[in-house]
Parts: sequence; C-alpha cells; structure tokens
Amino acid sequence: MQRDPVADLREIARLLDRHGGQTRRAQAFRTAADVLAGLPPAERSRLDAARAWATLPGIGATTAKVIGQAASGRTPEYLSELVDADGPLVEGANPLLRLLRGDLHTHTEWSDGSSPLEEMALEAARLGREYLAITDHSPRLRVANGLSSERRLAQLDHIAALNEALPGLRVLAGAEVDILDDGSLDGESAVLDRLDVVVASVHSRLNMDADAMTTRMVAAVANPRTTVLGHCTGRLVAGDRGVRAQSRFDAEVVFEACRHFGVAVEINSRPERCDPPDDLLELAASMGCLFSIDTDAHAPGQLGFLEYGAARASAAGIDPGRIVTTWGVDELLAWASRPHA
Repeated sequence: MQRDPVADLREIARLLDRHGGQTRRAQAFRTAADVLAGLPPAERSRLDAARAWATLPGIGATTAKVIGQAASGRTPEYLSELVDADGPLVEGANPLLRLLRGDLHTHTEWSDGSSPLEEMALEAARLGREYLAITDHSPRLRVANGLSSERRLAQLDHIAALNEALPGLRVLAGAEVDILDDGSLDGESAVLDRLDVVVASVHSRLNMDADAMTTRMVAAVANPRTTVLGHCTGRLVAGDRGVRAQSRFDAEVVFEACRHFGVAVEINSRPERCDPPDDLLELAASMGCLFSIDTDAHAPGQLGFLEYGAARASAAGIDPGRIVTTWGVDELLAWASRPHA
C-alpha cells in the first residue's frame, strides 16, 4: 500500500521543528513537500516511475530517499527515527498544560514564519487548541517581512474565510507590533483597531538606556490597543541566532503598568528565549500581573512549545486563573477588547 510522501515530508518537518527548533533542516522537507504537491498528475506519475524526484529543484538526496521509501509503501527511515525519539518536551508532570486553551503569539509565511496560515491552524486544532492568534510582524520590521496595512487587511479577510471553513478552532486576527523608540506602536491605528489581539514587543535598540527603555515600555503598555507585552527582555539564551543579553529596564515599574492597565506579561515558550527570566517571572507574579503563555511559533511543530511555558508557570506558582490563555475564547476576547483602566 502506497504512503503519501507529501504527508511524510511534512511530518518530518513538524518533528524537526518540535525538537530543537531545527528550522533550516525542517524547511528543506517542507520545500520538498511543496514541490511534490505542486506537480501535475502526469508529471508526478512520470517521476514516480523513473524514481527521478531528485532531478527537481528543491528535492535533494535525503528528501528523494524519503519520497522513494514512502512511494514503495514503507515508512521512511528518517521519519521512523524521529517518531521513535518523540515524547514530551518537559520531563515529569505538567498539569497546567491541559488547562491551556489557546496561543496568542504565532507567525506564518505572511511574515517570517515558514508555513501557511492553514497549516498552523490545522496543527493547533490537532493539538486540541480552542483558539490561535496569528500575530505576524508589523510594517517597520522589514527583516521579518512585516505586513503593510494593505497586506494586514488582506490577511484579515483570509482569517475570516478560514474561520468559516474550519470548525472547532477560532483563528484570531492579531499582530506582533513593534514598540517604537518613543513607546508608540508600529502600524496604522485604524488597522490595529480591527485586531483581536496585539502583542507589543521591542525588537530594536534593545541595549538602550534603562530609564529610556522603561519609559518606552510603559508607554506601549498604556496604549489601549496593547493586549500582551511580548518577550519583555528580548534575551536569547541559545539557538542559531546566538546569545543576547537581556534589555535593562525598571521591571517593577513596567510590571506595575501591566497590572494597572490589565496587559498580560507574556511567558514566551521558545526555548532560546525563555523570557522573562525566572527572577522577573516571579516578580511579575508577586505583583499580581496577568500572563499569557505563548509559543511565538514560526512553524507548526513549534506550537508544542507551550509545554515549556506551562512548566515554567507552574514552577513559579502562578495561579492558572491569572493566565489568560486558560480562559475560553469569549472571556478572552471580552478582556482583550476592554477599555484600559
């Protein structure tokens, strides 16, 4: 019985992203899957008969081997090895994980993610999520293909159509919006007002003076359009991008602003971020802040990163009721659309 090589290639990519965030390697398998899926039936039959998949741009020796084994009805060896090694990302009990209903920070190929919006939504549904916010980057982050107002409006239409076609999961319209140097939010106000969720994050001048950074972040938190303060220190502790020190700011002042204005402090679950650090996470918890446990996923396999964030929140003793991503979608949207204090 023949297997579906396209499905096997995509599953390999998902597992590579899930374990260690091997995005570049995973992208090679996604590319091969796209190439194969895009072939006309007659051309696909010809290549299958000649076992000549490696003659196609985007398909190399490794991916061609996977295709050949799947086409022969065998589970590809590469896939078998990944499946055998798969398991929980966090050792031991992780009871908070089952309470998480959604994810408010994810990216797609509209900006710097690697996969279509539909694939992210389907994986979220497979994981049992009730809602998923798509928060592709804002215009000024050109390095991440930030969305212009026109592209953002087009994405809103795309999300609306997907919600009509995909029962069981609510896709929320969002954006990860740059906090500019003066604390204002990147993007047109009229467009931001149409979003369900705004994750405000610092991506530039991360090493600015602590007082200036504090003022900058507080201004963003006080903006009535801000829902979540994303990866607040901007640090990197591992990964392909290297290590980056955390930004300096008065955490008590920033977290008090979050508490006062009802903005959630993000527990960013990416293993290379692990942001905020433990001491700041405990400080925010002691000050009564709300939290949002998010993946900051850039590929379907990374949606499982919620395991990391759930474990950190449990270790910090955070009451699940103060984690907005444990709330149902109606409660969440009512909170996100409320006037600021």
